[in-house]
Amino acid sequence: MKLKTILITGGSRGIGFEIAKKFASEGWQVGFGSKNKESVALSLSNLQNEFPGAKIWAIPCDFSVKEDALSFAAQAIKEFGTIDMLVNNAGQYIPGNITDEGFEDGLESLINTNLLSAYWVGKIIIPNMKKHQKGIICNISSIAGLQAYPGGGSYAISKFALTGYTKTLRLELNPHNIKVMGVYPGATYTDSWSASDLPKSRFIPAEDIAKIIFLHTQLSESTVIEDIVIRPQLGDI
Repeated sequence: MKLKTILITGGSRGIGFEIAKKFASEGWQVGFGSKNKESVALSLSNLQNEFPGAKIWAIPCDFSVKEDALSFAAQAIKEFGTIDMLVNNAGQYIPGNITDEGFEDGLESLINTNLLSAYWVGKIIIPNMKKHQKGIICNISSIAGLQAYPGGGSYAISKFALTGYTKTLRLELNPHNIKVMGVYPGATYTDSWSASDLPKSRFIPAEDIAKIIFLHTQLSESTVIEDIVIRPQLGDI
């Protein structure tokens, strides 16, 4: 399967940025969005400077807002015409216990970002993939979407919901030659861990996740990586 255009939600930092960088380095057209305008502008500039021959497009987008997510996806199709790969990476982490969560930082907020962002972007991108009868959708979940843990609270619930969305979507899109991949990383070194006392070597490098995702595009049309769990060698943190 020859894929050429990748669209990434939450692509200006961390895992999303490393995915954008990896695919740009392989000659793909890259589109991404993130909530922070300054981060989007800086990441776009950095990628354009590093890969001057690549087409890279980015706009700010709050993927937790339905209208923004739909608009982002529609603009991406207008910009590229065909989306060959969609990576739903936009996410939010709020630790805590369900019984202690407030109304503003609880389940609703996390569902909007961690589940519905993928759902609404997919509403626009999936018909585009169906039209061409090809594509890959990669949903970045978490080990919290496979196993609950103390302090996971509504974050774990939202990631379990994304896992369910991934598995259901896979069944629905099989007949259309669209592959759906779930990625379940453990602790990955990003800005959110920069204040930790732990060494970087204790974490998964974000670029390793990007490499795994790119590998999927190199497989034959008859093969799909359905789910992959990635953990630090020394175990979860």
